[in-house]
Amino acid sequence: MEDDTIELKDNEFLRQFETNIENELIKLEYSSQERKIFLSKLTISEERRNDGTLEKFLTAIFDYILDKGRIRIVPTGKDVAKFFRANKSKYSDLLPIGMNI
Repeated sequence: MEDDTIELKDNEFLRQFETNIENELIKLEYSSQERKIFLSKLTISEERRNDGTLEKFLTAIFDYILDKGRIRIVPTGKDVAKFFRANKSKYSDLLPIGMNI
């Protein structure tokens, strides 16, 4: 992926974050409840997973949630939890009080 910019869309109707890169829809499904957003099913090709797109996509999502403020994340998907652990210092305020990943 040449361009570092991810054009993130919060598709509230389908409850998923989306981006489209070279005609490939990359998405992360979520559900929300009481000021928490549960990040669950990630759909991304192996090629995009390994070329840096996955990290850029998740960074865009986490930054978007951080900017919204007062919302906490619960990373239920394996890739999302792994990303959170790797970036815990930057996003630790997003985790609900008392939860450890």
